[in-house]
Amino acid sequence: MSTLAITPGALGAVTQETPGARILRRFWGNPIARISVVIILFFALTAGGTALLGALGHHWPYDPNLTNLDQKLLPPSLQHWLGTDNLGRDVLSRMLNGATISLTVGLIAVAVSLGIGVIVGAIAGYFGGLTDQILMRSVDALICFPTFFLILTAVAILGPSLINIVVIIGLVSWTGTARLVRGEFLTIRETEFVKSARVLGQKDWKIIFRHILPNASAPIFVTAVLGIPDAILTEAGLSFLGFGVQPPQATWGNIIADSKTYLLEAWWLILFPGFAIFIASLAFYLAGDALREASNSRS
Repeated sequence: MSTLAITPGALGAVTQETPGARILRRFWGNPIARISVVIILFFALTAGGTALLGALGHHWPYDPNLTNLDQKLLPPSLQHWLGTDNLGRDVLSRMLNGATISLTVGLIAVAVSLGIGVIVGAIAGYFGGLTDQILMRSVDALICFPTFFLILTAVAILGPSLINIVVIIGLVSWTGTARLVRGEFLTIRETEFVKSARVLGQKDWKIIFRHILPNASAPIFVTAVLGIPDAILTEAGLSFLGFGVQPPQATWGNIIADSKTYLLEAWWLILFPGFAIFIASLAFYLAGDALREASNSRS
């Protein structure tokens, strides 16, 4: 019977793998994760390239706000790959600009949400007691309000600008992150290395940000990835209802809103932006789910 020989070098390679490297290896070993990352990179590069061309005063393939009533509602062709809308504007050009808006809203709104949620959850989970009760009851009260209608009300009061939408989405969507971070902190604060740090006299903020938060980073990253499609869908819904980014600025939501009157004669106006929203959101959801599976210590 043969025996398995393990060389010292191989044993060292196994034992030296960091948790981050292990999560990345598991994540990249998932075929669905790789496909999702490719799709996300495609949208990111497309949005970034469009924003860079716009900053330089150039547009591809056409100016997204250039109207031409002689070419309105043209179906997809070699001249206009995704057709034109009711004002003769090129749908592909407008969708490229819409990708920039959607990803900008998703990334910045999630950054605002994470900043608030991590701070609130960390304070509640680390200190506990009355501080935890006050903060968590505030979170419970905010969760009772329907998020979308709360955003809708805030946008109606403050005005439908890109900055307002990003900030409002971030300010009302941090509660889930706060509850998640609190749960992680309640568990990690009882570990031996945290108790040792307290005995050594380290300050609370140092224990929170240097010792506990890095060990709770995996579920936070998962929450961030899953929060981006939620922000994209929220912005699309607001734009569809007329409370999002205002025309002539193109977004995926207001392109679909413009198609309501022409559903039967101009199918491309709803098909292409709707498909873009679906694919982008699905890619982020699948990537987040794969990252959660990779970071699961029991997997």
